[in-house]
Amino acid sequence: MAYNLGRIGRNQSETSMFEIEFTLDATEDMRLLRKYERKQIVEMVQDQLKYRPTEETRNRKRLRPNQLAEWELRIGRFRVFYDIDTQANRVKIEAVGYKRGNRLLIHGEEYEL
Repeated sequence: MAYNLGRIGRNQSETSMFEIEFTLDATEDMRLLRKYERKQIVEMVQDQLKYRPTEETRNRKRLRPNQLAEWELRIGRFRVFYDIDTQANRVKIEAVGYKRGNRLLIHGEEYEL
């Protein structure tokens, strides 16, 4: 199950489009979810990260230094952790987790950022 949401044509007036790649770990995280949850996450990742992934918003923020990723995107109870390579216009999805109460679960294990 590959999630490469590569480049789609763009207008001259649009900002740079970023290529979105899921790591193997993130792909495995996605396999643990229901089909409609995977679809929702992929659609929101495309919508939120394709053009301005470095812009902080209500659902997107830069994290304190940690071993997982530099950025977090909130999609309901799900959390998408990603890094950005601005030189290559690439967003790399490192992990997909979810909140259960106050606990964050990534790769099936509790995780603290």
